[in-house]
Amino acid sequence: MAAVQTERVIVTLASQLQPVRRLRSPLLRALLWLAVVGGVGGVLIAREVGLAIFLQRLAVPRVAVEDVAIALTAITAVIAAFELSVPGHSPRWALLPVLPLLSWVSASGLGCLRNGLSLQRADGFAGESPHCFAFIAGASVPLGLGLFWMLRRARPIAPLPVAALGTLGVAASAAFMLQFFHPFDVTVIDLALHLSAVGLVVLVGTVWRRPLLAAA
Repeated sequence: MAAVQTERVIVTLASQLQPVRRLRSPLLRALLWLAVVGGVGGVLIAREVGLAIFLQRLAVPRVAVEDVAIALTAITAVIAAFELSVPGHSPRWALLPVLPLLSWVSASGLGCLRNGLSLQRADGFAGESPHCFAFIAGASVPLGLGLFWMLRRARPIAPLPVAALGTLGVAASAAFMLQFFHPFDVTVIDLALHLSAVGLVVLVGTVWRRPLLAAA
């Protein structure tokens, strides 16, 4: 009798099952997010910012290295987050953005050495640097919401590295966009506020990782 009831339960549950739509590959989903962000950001930058100043700064080799490193940090961190969101993928994906991130910090640090280590700017202690902090933190909000909406569909089992890498990618994306609005070279206080904004975004994302990555 018990076996018959168990069989009926199994048949009832099986009849209620819905087909699961298979997710696209992590790399493809990461590139899709990056393409959307790049397209929207490119349109806004083209409308609001003249490229002359950015291209002039890009002619300086150190600045070019810095900007490329920021972009690669964003790209590699987002790809790593999508890869780690899939159960069973190697934790070594977390190492992917390490070299670009170190290159970013190193190139910016060389800029601080070139511009002097003084914390005092001609236009005051912080100058326009607080606007940079606000830009990175503020732009990371919509970028992060879109990214986490895509990441949560994979139902990651280990949300901490996924959230940390995802928010690093988001903050680096915002920092790269900032370069188009950044007419002056990096200084000590400027770099400190840039890294503080990135750190804040990563901290918030990792603290809120469970509700942000909870299954829809």
